[in-house]
Amino acid sequence: MLKNLDKNRIITGVALILAVIAIAWIDSYFLTWLVLGALFMLSFDEALKLYKLKDKNLYFYALALWLVALIYPNPDDLIFVALIIYVSDMVYFQKSQFKKLQPFAYPASSFLFLFALYAGFGMEALIWLVIVVALTDTAAYFVGKAIGKHPFCPVSPKKTWEGVIGGVAVATIAGAFYGHGFVSFALALFISFVVSVASIFGDLFESFLKRNAGVKDSGNILPGHGGVLDRVDGYMFGAILMVILLRGLA
Repeated sequence: MLKNLDKNRIITGVALILAVIAIAWIDSYFLTWLVLGALFMLSFDEALKLYKLKDKNLYFYALALWLVALIYPNPDDLIFVALIIYVSDMVYFQKSQFKKLQPFAYPASSFLFLFALYAGFGMEALIWLVIVVALTDTAAYFVGKAIGKHPFCPVSPKKTWEGVIGGVAVATIAGAFYGHGFVSFALALFISFVVSVASIFGDLFESFLKRNAGVKDSGNILPGHGGVLDRVDGYMFGAILMVILLRGLA
């Protein structure tokens, strides 16, 4: 059973890596929007289950939000427009439904920022984000396995301080060298560090949601890996901060 699980995890992991490479190489605005949109809707579905929301109308609002993102120049702005419209409707009709805002705060806002990163700064910035988040997760795992002794957070018992520090260090250095092609080395180092730390807490937040929902994985669409949110959790926080820092400092 364990061997089959490991085999599925490896096959799925390789397939995901190849898919990411293909999308980056093609570098099509529409294709990137389409793929991110598919991931968004799958993540949105998983989030509704974690939040224990059953209102199917929310899928329509999420899809409409993503369709508008294709033609709007700053996709991340749309989350604030959507929240204002929803709250206005809620107040006017006196419906106390604040819980239904949760899936729009997370993961909808994060995916809009993820697409905004691509729309505003190109595929190179998206690759930079992937390098930082992926290396943070990978290096933290191996460093933690090798020398990890001190638990990092009760929400994710397997994480250790040694692993987190090692993951952030590796990702920050690698990210700085890649990001130096677009901004100064000092700024690339700073952005990579902030995004790396943010990805750790993005991972923890998703773990927190799963723990509250009483589930091990957000879904089962990815054999050996769980759900889409289980794979993109680090990017959910990292993308937001990368967009903000690039806009404000680059």
